This record gives sequence, structure tokens and C-alpha cells, in this order.
Amino acid sequence: MSIAAVAATTLVAGAGFVPIASSDASADVYGALGAKWTRTHDGPQKYAGYTVKPDVPIRMSDGTVLRSNVIRPTDRSGKVVDTKLPTIVTMTPYTKMVSALASEVMNYPVLVPQLIDLLNGINARGTFLSGYNELVGALRGGLVNTFAYDPQLVKSGYNIVVVDVRGTGFSQGTWQVFGDRERKDTVEVVDWAKKQSWGNGKVGMSGVSYSAINQLQAAADKPGALDAIFPVVPGADLIQDVIAPGGGVGFGFLAPWLTLVNVSKMIPNVASMLNGTFDWRWLADRVKDPLTYFDVLIEALTTQSPTSLHGTTRQLVTADSNRRRSLFTDVSKVTTPTFAIGGWNDLFTNSESRLLTGLSQLPSSQKKLIMDDGYHITSSSNFGEKGYPPRIDVLARAWYDKWLKGIDNGVDRYSPATLASEPNGWFVQGQTYPLPGHRYQRQYLSGRSSGTTRTPVAGDGSLSATKPAARATRQVKPGLSTLCSRDSAQAAVGITAVFDFCGKDSRVSEIAAQTFTSAPAKVSTSVSGTPVVHLRQRLTATDGYWHATVNVVSPDGRSTTVSMGQLMVSLRAMDTERSSYGPNGDLTDAIPKLSLSDYRKVKPGQVLDVDIPMTATQAKLRPGDRLRIDVYAFNFPKSVPLGPELWSSQLRPQYIEIDPAHPSWVNVPLSHPLR
Repeated sequence: MSIAAVAATTLVAGAGFVPIASSDASADVYGALGAKWTRTHDGPQKYAGYTVKPDVPIRMSDGTVLRSNVIRPTDRSGKVVDTKLPTIVTMTPYTKMVSALASEVMNYPVLVPQLIDLLNGINARGTFLSGYNELVGALRGGLVNTFAYDPQLVKSGYNIVVVDVRGTGFSQGTWQVFGDRERKDTVEVVDWAKKQSWGNGKVGMSGVSYSAINQLQAAADKPGALDAIFPVVPGADLIQDVIAPGGGVGFGFLAPWLTLVNVSKMIPNVASMLNGTFDWRWLADRVKDPLTYFDVLIEALTTQSPTSLHGTTRQLVTADSNRRRSLFTDVSKVTTPTFAIGGWNDLFTNSESRLLTGLSQLPSSQKKLIMDDGYHITSSSNFGEKGYPPRIDVLARAWYDKWLKGIDNGVDRYSPATLASEPNGWFVQGQTYPLPGHRYQRQYLSGRSSGTTRTPVAGDGSLSATKPAARATRQVKPGLSTLCSRDSAQAAVGITAVFDFCGKDSRVSEIAAQTFTSAPAKVSTSVSGTPVVHLRQRLTATDGYWHATVNVVSPDGRSTTVSMGQLMVSLRAMDTERSSYGPNGDLTDAIPKLSLSDYRKVKPGQVLDVDIPMTATQAKLRPGDRLRIDVYAFNFPKSVPLGPELWSSQLRPQYIEIDPAHPSWVNVPLSHPLR
């Protein structure tokens, strides 16, 4: 979309960001190009079929053998074609066997499309399982083909190589969880793919989640080695994203995820056992490390003193350690054309929202970002439908065709930023994210009742552009109401989002919150960027844990979370080099250091200010909607205090001190001021 087209767009209720002259609600989000790409992907392909060669060995420079499936197109006789073709690489910890099974099941002719239509035909909207349709919608949005491999892509003229990450699947070695050696493996696999006789030297990467993270890593670790990447729900700063959000332990995601990978990596290669080629080194490597990172998780949760942390756990809390560096990707080094799919409720929103600005070496034609309103496993839900972007397998094909085959299909002219606007999910587009035309404005917390919350537990305060007139103290007690929240659904990768009354309505979790609510908006007002919650607070222990959300409250009372964040008070120090500040010195993007050297407990009763880092958002308040801040003293199960922090906090009540001389506020990027 041209700059002129962007200038000629407007936000239309129920439609999205579309040209004024167009009557098609999805003209830019989907449009003629999207329809063309879909026909190209779904129509007849150049080659008749494909074949899978399993367990192809790829030897790394340290002698470790990784196992891969090599998928290549075949002619009508079933013979592998001898034409040299571009290659797409996927590195997965979930075993390539699962990828192969998922691909074959999802692309079983007739039966699966009819089954998906049947599942989508079950309308659970308006029931307590109303999130069901969002989960099922992901099946037709192209996510599975991108997670596994896409037969249509192979038949169009691509080789695909799916590799088990070191220490997982059928590959030798011990699982490193993005360690230095594992990152080197990815670069070596890309180099191997470039040199194969059946390839033409052009190599791209594909995949979801873990397989998206290592795309960004490879593109940054060896700039220029890759020709195109298409990461779906990727992370670049894994400490901030999921391991230690706000300085806590990302328990809600890490515990089940580590279990999943550690169990799946123990599944043996049954075929090799039957034909006498079983890899005994594989077994020896698994015996050496059967429960990768569980020792770290247990130590992080149970150790009482930070000085008692050792080994990998200590490295994770030590700034600039090798382990910390291996979990961070400097995307400013990336020179590979990058099309990323993220989500406002995804695990890696923190990284995804910063991609467009972070990919500073790429022009707009070579970097694209779609942020939907889904979760980790519901990303691309309903893509391909009217008002939504094309399916992600369709977009991936168009991206590879452009940068690996040189086909001028217009995908480089797709809008750099395509963003779902919460709480309704309508898409808006622009050249950058955050969208231009938004200014940060303080909305002050006040002890004056807003009259919008009537639970016996929650505290009701107000939010406005004017400082509070009177002092007040609000007590916040740790509780478990966040079990039913958008944060909880995010940590569960979207599985619990089937319960819409938790994921899309915060009134249950707000039972244990202190809420601060604004007056109704007079005009339509959008929010684009990263809020920051600034609290004047007091603890009765030597540490405390704050969790906050920014919500849009509709006239019927529904409270929808559009931004969320947390912070351990002992880890309140901000990374001033990476954080952003407004002209008045207010934080506009808060990034804490989260390191042992910056660990500072407080004196009980001490009053001090903290800034809570929040996730980025694209949201809209309609006339009559209100802005609300919820403040909690716990956020289970998404994140819990690190062992030393938990012992220091003792889970005591925490206090917000409302002081006209030292006010608390939320700094929000708004298109129109709120009063």
C-alpha cells in the first residue's frame, strides 16, 4: 500500500482501516492481491506430488548428528524432480515426526476440510464456551501448515527440510534451549541446505514459536545467509518475554512447556529399532539429561537467598552472562526480508510489537508485521475470511515467491503494519507501529469512586487527566482471581481462552483488584503503543509484586484487557539505554534490567515509585467506553515471584499511596486526549 493510500484511509466502524473510496470492508487487509495470492496457493501447482525422505543425517561441526526430513516435489510418475529449487528450513524441538503427521492429517483430501467446516459450524457464541470458535478458527487460518510443512508449497517448486533441534526428536546431543551451540547448529543447517545438489542456493526459513525464534536468531547471527524468513509468533528477548516477565518466574507457561518437550524428546525412533539402525548415542544423550531445565525451574522457585543461586540459574539472573546473551536476539543485525505474524495476547507480544522498529536495516518493502488479537495457538484465527488478512500459508507462499524466486507478486507492497484493534478485532493498517498521530497522556489514579465497580472485594477508584485532589491509601491483597484472566489464558498459550468469560471479560479477575476507571470517552479514541503504569506504592515487607492491566470498559460493563504487565519491586531498576522516554521524562516504553546486580530490596513502610512495564496494544475506545487500570498484588499462574522474592514479600498486602504531590498515573498513547 502506497503512502498516498495510507493518507487516504480512515477508521470505519465494523470495517477496519480502508480507503474512503472503497466499499469493500477488506480492501487493503485482504483485497485483490490477497485474492490473487490465495488462488495461486490453492490452485493447480507445477508438480504433481511430493516425497518425504526421513531421518537424513546432518553432521554438525562438533560431530553431533541432527536428523531431518527432506521433502521434495515429484512428477506425475512419482519421481523426484531434478530441477534445482529453493529450500525452506524449519528447526523444531517438537519432533519432525509430529510435523509430518500434522501436515498429512491437515491436508487429507475432502475429509479434513469437511471436518473443519463441521467444527466451525458449531456456534458456541453466547455460551460459557464462546471462545471455542476462535480456537477452531485457527485450523483454517493456515497455522498448522506453517507449523508443519505445506504440501502445496512443495508442489509449487520448493524443497523443505524439517530438522529436529539438538537433543530433541531423533537428533543426537542434549537440548540447549537456544544455547550458543544450538544457535550455531541453525546456521550450519542453513549452510548445509545451500550446498545440496538439489538446491539452487536460495534458502528461507519457516515455522511457528520455537521455529520462529530460531529464524530471527539465524538471520541475526549470520546476516545475509538467509534469503527470506516467515516467523510466526516469534520472540527475541526471551527473558523479558516468558522466562522472567517483570522479574518473576513465567511458571504458567514454562512448567507445562518444559514437560511437553522433555517427554517428546524421549520418544525413540521405532523404525530404526526395527531395521537394526538404532542410534545408541541418541539414547546415551537422553540418559545424560532427561529433564532439561527442570532443575533450574525448581531452584528458581525454592531458593530463599539470591546468593544461593548457582549454575544456569545464576547465569539467567546475571547481566551479560553467556546464557543471557544466547536468549536475546539483536534484530537490528537482520538483513533478511522478514514477514512476522504476532498477537496482542501472544506469549511474545513484548518482542513482536518492537519488530518493525527493531529491523532497522530493512526497508518497508522487506519487513511486514501482522498483529492479530489471538493467543499463541490461535494466531491467524479466521485469516482468509472477509475483513481479515489472507491465510498465513498463503502469505508465506507469496513472501517466498517474491524473495526466493523473484516473482513480482506485490507482497512487498503490502502494508508494513497490519494490526487488530482491540477489543473488537477490526484491522487497521499503517506504515509503522505505533501508528502516527498518537501522543502520550497521563491519566491519574484517584481515590474518588467511579461508581463502575460494585463487588465486595475490589476497590473502586477513578482515572482522569487531572491530578487527585486528596490523599488516599488503597490496599491490594494477593489473590488467585487472575486464574480467570487474559493473562492466565496467555500463559496457557490460548487453551483456556475457550472460556470467554475469563479471556475477554476481566470482571471475574477484578474481584481482587484495585480498579481505577475514567469517565466515558466523548469521541472515538484509539490507543497505539506501549502504556506504562507509574505507581506511588508502599510495602510492609522487603519486597512485593505488582501486576497491572489496561482495560477498555464498554457501556454494558464488560472490561476487556488490552495491555498487561508486572514488576517485582526489588527489580525496579530500568534499562535506560533500551527504554524510551517522552519529552517530559516520563517512560513511554519501560524495559527493566532484571539482573542480580540490580536487585534491591526495600525497607518495610518505605514509600517509593515504581514503573510497571506493560505490553504494547492497538485499541479503540468508542464514545461511551471507559479506560480502566486494574492493579493486583499477584498474577498466578502466569508469573510468580522468584524464590528469594517470594520469601522477602511473604505475600503480604501491598499499598497504593495516592498523593497529589506525588501522583500515580498510567501513561497512555492516545489519538485524542481523555478528560
